[in-house]
Amino acid sequence: MKLIDIDISGYDTLLLDRDGTINVHIIGDYVRKWSDFEFIPGTFEALAKFAQHFKHIFIVTNQRGIGKGKYSEADLADIHARMCAEIASHGGRIDKIYFCSALTEEDVRRKPGRGMFDDILRDFPDVDPSKCLMLGDGDVDMEFAKNSGIAGIKVDSLKKEGSEYKYVIQ
Repeated sequence: MKLIDIDISGYDTLLLDRDGTINVHIIGDYVRKWSDFEFIPGTFEALAKFAQHFKHIFIVTNQRGIGKGKYSEADLADIHARMCAEIASHGGRIDKIYFCSALTEEDVRRKPGRGMFDDILRDFPDVDPSKCLMLGDGDVDMEFAKNSGIAGIKVDSLKKEGSEYKYVIQ
């Protein structure tokens, strides 16, 4: 299912995974710098549509590459600033980005743990979990939604391995 095709009625808060949902997921590597970042076709149109509907739009993303020393928090901040500017220039918006750089699965902030959702609830007390929707391309995203007590929809993912692109249809 493509982002643009999602039925968003009944929800006022959107949570999005990043890699494989907004940008092309690089198999076996990380988006380390802005030149590695590539929007999935149709993302701008979907996010512009979502900006008209949702009260809040958040990204929740695991960023283990920071913990592994592959890139820095400053690199990630630069990527996210440029990503948000591009999204805004096409009529969309991201209200806040939450990330976890922990290496261990035991960290409650790392998806599928619900720690990043708890951060959202703390930072935005008007968020009602019964009106939240999580969109992501992986099982970990759906498990995160379940652990957070919110709805989740798995979307198609565009992945890149070397110079080859392939859609993973859910």
